[in-house]
Order: sequence, then C-alpha cells, then structure tokens
Amino acid sequence: LRGVWGNPSGFESRVAHQLKRPERLSACFPPITAQNSVVFARTQALVFTGSVAAPPPDPECSCVGRRPIIPAELTSGLFTLEEARRAGLSSRQLEGRSWQRVERGVYRWAGLTPSPRLQLAAIARRLPNAVFSGRTAGWLHGLDLPPVDPVEMIVQDVRFSSRAGVCLRRARLANGEVVRLRGFTVSSRLRTAVDLGSHRPLLDAVIALDMALHHRMVSLTKLRSYIEANRGARGIANLRRAVDLAEPTTESPMETRLRLLLVTAGLPRPRAQVSLDDEHGRPLGRPDLYYPEHRLGLEYDGATHRDSLVADNRRQNQILNAGYRLLRFTAADIFQEPETVIGQVRLAMSQRWPVASN
Repeated sequence: LRGVWGNPSGFESRVAHQLKRPERLSACFPPITAQNSVVFARTQALVFTGSVAAPPPDPECSCVGRRPIIPAELTSGLFTLEEARRAGLSSRQLEGRSWQRVERGVYRWAGLTPSPRLQLAAIARRLPNAVFSGRTAGWLHGLDLPPVDPVEMIVQDVRFSSRAGVCLRRARLANGEVVRLRGFTVSSRLRTAVDLGSHRPLLDAVIALDMALHHRMVSLTKLRSYIEANRGARGIANLRRAVDLAEPTTESPMETRLRLLLVTAGLPRPRAQVSLDDEHGRPLGRPDLYYPEHRLGLEYDGATHRDSLVADNRRQNQILNAGYRLLRFTAADIFQEPETVIGQVRLAMSQRWPVASN
C-alpha cells in the first residue's frame, strides 16, 4: 500500500499489518451480514484506496478505548472522593479528563460550566465555619454585585487566615445576623447592608445601599436604628454618612454616581425619580434626577437609551414643551468629564427659565 506521496502512511501500515493477522482483523470488525454488508463494502473501499477515514469499529473490540463512566449524580455540582466511590468511581478514574480536581478531596465534572455559585460551594467546603458577607452576601441576597474576586467572608475564629481569592474579616456576629440562603451560610439582610455601608469607599457604599434599599432588602429606618444602637462601633461613622446620602428610589448605579458627583461638588441634592405632569395634570415621565426650584431634570443615558431612542426623544419633547428643562449625560461624561457635568448643571441652575403656567 502506498500513500499519496508514494510512501506508506501510518494508517496504511497498520492496515497492512492487520491484513497479515486475520484473527486480529476479524476481532475488530463484525462478520458480514445483510445489515452491515454496505458498511463493510465502504470499509473495504476506504481501506484499499488509502483514505484515512474509517467507520467506527465495534465497541466490543479490544482495540477501542472504553467510554468513561460518568454517574449522573456527580454531574450537577461538587463531590468528594467518598461520594465518587459510592457512585462507582475510583480515585484513578478521577484522574481522567472527565473530571477536574477543585481542591484536595473535592472534584467536579469537567462538563459542568464554571459559575460563581460553584466557586462559592468550593470555598464553603474549605471554610465550613466562615460566613459569606459583604458583596458576596449581597449577590446571594439578589443584588447586582460582584460575588467573587474576592469572595468576602466573616470568620469568628482567629485561627483562620486569608486564602487565595478570599477576603476574610474577623468580626462577632450576633444572634439573627447569620442565615441559611441558597444552601450557604450568609450574613442576614440587615448585617449585609451594614457591612456594605461600613467597610468600603463612600461611593461604593452608597451605590450598594441604594441598591439594597431599592430592592427592599433593608429599610432606612432599620439602618438608622442600627446606627443608634451601635454608636462608636468600628465603621459606624462611615455607615452614617453613606445612609445620609442613600436614596431608595434610585434605579441604577450610574444614577447614584451622577447624584454623588453633584452633591460632593457642593450643589444641592437633587430629588430622584420625580413624576412630571403637564398643565392638564397628564404624566410626562420621570427624569432620573430633578431640581424642582429650577424645573431642571437630569437624565443618565445608559446602554438601553439606544434601543428606546424614539420613545425617549418623544418624551423629552413633551417635557420641554411643558416648561421643564432637561440635561442628558452618558457614562463618558461622568467618568471622563466630571467637571463639565458639574459646570453644565451649575450654569443651568443659575439661568432663569420661563415657567409654563399650571
């Protein structure tokens, strides 16, 4: 047998070797029957024309590798070596490509899509006495916060030290400040909000509190009661300032950023999500921020603005025709040109605007 370039290919050499050993060839291919005669004919055509393609051999053939055993009960999450053995797998089988070791004694199926929840499950096995807190707990409570990088946890045992990818904080948790949620040990709603407002920069703290308040995970009343009951405690001063700046009606982190940009620049605090009506009392819409004394609305145009451009323009025309003013800003304005944003708002507030009669 000769290959395309005149020399036997590796496959052709193996076929020639098999032809010299009929008993080995017959072991790898089933006998010719009415059902497989067409397949056998195609096999002969492929083999003797030098093609490297071939039909699948008989599964019972000893020269074909075994299909890996994948118990269904091990494909949905993490499992231990003992659980694998109960499912019929050995430690040697777990070294195959079908499985991945997460940490010592803990494995997962290679076909399982990585997710934050899977990562948290692995860490919870490693630190069974720790409590998920901060942004990680906020994510578990349903807030749009990053749950990992790092994973935030509270430990009450001084023997623990920080681990890779995990931010451990030592603190005492009172009764009722620890709950079971989605299979994890997590700080309670109130304690999570307290940690979010106490232990991070002011802007991040207010963004997290706005989110928690808007989703009714906690209330301003409960936060203020906690502050009064824990005067002098570590982080309470930061929490008090963040609570004073928080706004439950805020609907996005960028709205929070725009509001804080103006407030920290010394401008009055605008109201959020105020409904505007025309002279006949018909609703026109709700700007993200509003200065009622100046009839000045502020809008943040996010990623969805492009999809709703026609409706937004129609609404803006109605607002302007009713005697209101409107300024629009984007993420690029807030992040790259904050002084321009402040200047435009300040200028608009200093100008007189003809007020429509109501």
